Amino acid sequence: MSESELPKTYHPSGVEKDLYRFWEASGFFAPDMNGPGSPYCIMIPPPNVTGSLHMGHAFQDTIMDALVRYHRMKGDRTLWQTGTDHAGIATQMVVERQLEAEGKSRHDLGREAFEKRIWQWKESSGGTIVQQLRRMGASCDWDRERFTMDRELSHAVTDVFVQLYEDGLIYRGKRLVNWDPILRTAVSDLEVLSEKEAGHLWHVRYPLEDGSGHLVVATTRPETMLGDTAVAVHPEDARYAALVGRRVVLPLTQRTIPIIADTYVDPEFGTGCVKITPAHDFNDYAVGERHQLALINLFAEDATLNDNAPEGYRGLDRYEARKKVVDALEALGLLAGIEPHELMVPRGDRSRAVIEPLLTDQWFVKAGPLAEKAIEAVEDGRIRFVPANWSKTYFEWMRNIQDWCISRQIWWGHRIPAWYGPDGHIFVCNCEETVYELAAEHYGEPVTLQRDQDVLDTWFSSALWPFSTLGWPEQTPELRAFYPTNVLVTGFDIIFFWVARMVMMGLEFTGEVPFRDVYITGLIRDGEGNKMSKSKGNILDPLDLIDGIDLESLVAKRTRDMMQPHLALRIEKATRKEFPQGIPAYGADALRFTMASLATQGRDIKFDLGRIEGYRNFCNKLWNASRFVLMNTEGKINAPHPGDCFMSLGDRWILAKLKRTTGEVTRAIEDYRFNDYAHHVYQFLWGIFCDWYLEMVKPVIYDESVAESHKIAARGTMLRVLEESLRLLHPLMPFITEELWQRVSSLAGCPGKTIMLAPWPEVVVLDPQEEAIEKEMDWVISVVTMVRTLRAELDIPPGKPLRMVVMAGDDVICRLEKHTRILSVLARLEGWSRVWEAPEGESATGVLEDLRLFIPLTGVMDIGSEMVRLTKSLEKLEKELETVEKKLNNPSFLSRAKPDVVEKERGKQVEIREKQNGLREALGRMETMRSVSR
Repeated sequence: MSESELPKTYHPSGVEKDLYRFWEASGFFAPDMNGPGSPYCIMIPPPNVTGSLHMGHAFQDTIMDALVRYHRMKGDRTLWQTGTDHAGIATQMVVERQLEAEGKSRHDLGREAFEKRIWQWKESSGGTIVQQLRRMGASCDWDRERFTMDRELSHAVTDVFVQLYEDGLIYRGKRLVNWDPILRTAVSDLEVLSEKEAGHLWHVRYPLEDGSGHLVVATTRPETMLGDTAVAVHPEDARYAALVGRRVVLPLTQRTIPIIADTYVDPEFGTGCVKITPAHDFNDYAVGERHQLALINLFAEDATLNDNAPEGYRGLDRYEARKKVVDALEALGLLAGIEPHELMVPRGDRSRAVIEPLLTDQWFVKAGPLAEKAIEAVEDGRIRFVPANWSKTYFEWMRNIQDWCISRQIWWGHRIPAWYGPDGHIFVCNCEETVYELAAEHYGEPVTLQRDQDVLDTWFSSALWPFSTLGWPEQTPELRAFYPTNVLVTGFDIIFFWVARMVMMGLEFTGEVPFRDVYITGLIRDGEGNKMSKSKGNILDPLDLIDGIDLESLVAKRTRDMMQPHLALRIEKATRKEFPQGIPAYGADALRFTMASLATQGRDIKFDLGRIEGYRNFCNKLWNASRFVLMNTEGKINAPHPGDCFMSLGDRWILAKLKRTTGEVTRAIEDYRFNDYAHHVYQFLWGIFCDWYLEMVKPVIYDESVAESHKIAARGTMLRVLEESLRLLHPLMPFITEELWQRVSSLAGCPGKTIMLAPWPEVVVLDPQEEAIEKEMDWVISVVTMVRTLRAELDIPPGKPLRMVVMAGDDVICRLEKHTRILSVLARLEGWSRVWEAPEGESATGVLEDLRLFIPLTGVMDIGSEMVRLTKSLEKLEKELETVEKKLNNPSFLSRAKPDVVEKERGKQVEIREKQNGLREALGRMETMRSVSR
């Protein structure tokens, strides 16, 4: 290979896309089912088919891909099972909006035609996130890509439903659920976003039945009082103890309701009296169950009042009813007062409608019996949470588990396999032909059946993902090989909604846990620690970071679909200020490495753009170092290796450091410490290999007086270390390592088709001789570092040769003599000499163990002039600090400025003080030099 074959500058975009096509076309992602290695499998949390890649995906996919690539290189039969979720509500809404733009609704098409329309959308537009995963470098087995509505997976869903029903673990009943009155379906807790909003607290008088007085009840929802079935007080509240058991007249109705005592009541809230509406509040529902209270459902599916309400309120929207109720109470003299009140309002994440707790007929999984086994699996260690503290969250949820509502009133999804006979008898079966035979047998004659209109909650099919994707209920080779899987990488917010349910279903239907480890990731936040959201305008798109985006496109993207013009304007201004030139292309490798470097276990992640820029520079550093190695080895390493005896101390040292780094990196991956993995490999490649070893090598390979055998040894070591380092780095930076390895590996004597299948470097413990070599060279580097530090503190140009004078014992002098050549090169010394007492004249000085060294400054710099310069710099910093502290001591600034602006000023304060300390220390050292020289 000639030097021209490796461009001077690394441009990730073209390299990354070409390499990914090469990998996928070559089939490198698929496991060798007949290979010798152990099976290793990760299930991707299936993203919504409607979705696009966000920072959370990018983070988790980086972790998963790093694990998969590592185990593939270890020789394991590795499967990263990929696929997408049909995302019932989200997908149905996308297609319904398309129909709405055409002036149609799903009801105009009918169910079958509407489902066909969704499938058409899925085939044409549903693959966005899959392509984005490829751009991240995800080495999934795309030939095994699954979709939760695939025929095979749908059969598995039906079989599970039928079996759970037959085992008495699925039932149909009337219970309180989260109801979206716009979508007109039950929704899960995860699809409900509770946000603080300004509201009111109404104080209403409930007259005592005997006319002797009244209770004042505080409520945030006066319209639901029409469905009250009790008023509750705390059993230890002395104010109301004598009233418990008596009755009050429910205003605006002809009913009386009891006064009950329940510990649910907070005596400090409002008046300490709470209205209980079991059919429209989850807490009230629980109180109602404890006290056998009636359930009065006030609302229809669209949240208008139904016939259970007094006649004058029927058909009204709930908020119209609220106004009418309040007006009526005021007219009757029963409104004691109204006060502003901030409350949490639950809204549907898709429709933004206020969610209504509603009593409806739904299908439920009896979760308790399933949860018992799932709890045991974590208690006995079959499943391990990383970090371990998340097991507490798991146990808390599982030990207080409620029955799971699994039915949804939409059309897109797995239709519930239940049919109703003429008398309402339910038939559950996995085959439509068979169900009619069962019905005929039940009734004694053929009958007409009505299929249940509901579909299953998306989380139901997702709970089967680890085994349904591998072919269950068939005992496929993949199921036998890869189940249980090895690790699940997911977020803490779905430990209950997905993780726990996979454990329950896996144990119930396979007898095995679905995975051994659960690695829980934190949230990705912006650089200030704020949650990323569209309304804040701080969302970063991973693809924009990888391929770049111009400013105008970024502004348009961040303000698209903004309903509030003032918010769009604020976000536009902030975006233009933060990204005046848009976002440059950093490449997938830089983004992946950034994600890994921030992956501290158990913590949320502040994504700092400075980091990704730094790691793009790391890519460039690695590229340039590889060019240097290739330029100095190609065509010059054909001779046989002369043997270890010709290796320099530097050669032996870098090999020892590589061996140590291999162990540190391997242990970090095995322990899911990805930030440590990134740290160790970064420090080795940049801080040791590039900054020190390559500088040691240059005088060896460029000096004509050095024997050829030593040059060959140095070239061979360079190649060997670079090649192994690329393998260590590959799981985090797959693209640049592949591109460089393809050029380096043959020269290093280990050619192959791809670095993906190259063996992971072997972990070997350092022997005593290698540890001694490490210690010796580390001492040399410490001496060089001391000289460089003194040079930097005194602002002496890096290229200016210096003379070093030392005071030390004979053993230290011997070490210096042994390493004179390398010290002179790395520290830019024109020579050194030994003295028995401190030299006269101005000198910079440093101490390292038993070595005291001096850098005479005569002819190098004027200390007086330098002290004047530093003093002026110190005075400038004093003025800057005064300006900053004036702001921070101003109460008006602190109260009006945004928290991130205040924090920025505090950061400036700290930075200025640190600079001041550094300058004062430098001035102090110079003053010492002057006094010593006098």
